[in-house]
Amino acid sequence: MKGGIDLERSKDWLDAAKDDLEHAKHDLEHGFYNWACFSSQQAAEKAVKAVFQRMGAQAWGYSVPDFLGELSSRFEIPEELMDFALELDKAYIPTRYPDALPSGSPRNRYSRIEAERLVDYVKKIVRFCEDLLSRI
Repeated sequence: MKGGIDLERSKDWLDAAKDDLEHAKHDLEHGFYNWACFSSQQAAEKAVKAVFQRMGAQAWGYSVPDFLGELSSRFEIPEELMDFALELDKAYIPTRYPDALPSGSPRNRYSRIEAERLVDYVKKIVRFCEDLLSRI
């Protein structure tokens, strides 16, 4: 703690990741598939950033596969999680912006199957990050 402020905020980042995961599940349940995909990406990003926080490092940007790639110099990252991260990253912009798509709005470009898959992926990434945090 420095100057009365706790600078290590991995718990806050992990809590935010879990909130985003709950948001993704809610959006999935209510048919907002693009938002379920986006919230899944956000949950993964924040869970991985929690690990950086615990290590006393900052992770700038939003690329989950890049963050996991950096962590791979210190931890073994399962290849499956890298694949999940690559797919989650694709949900960062086009889930929200019509001009990121050839036509239509994001709401009409994402399916239940895709949203279910990304929610499943992020659950595994959050679990992995929780495990790492328990060992650091």
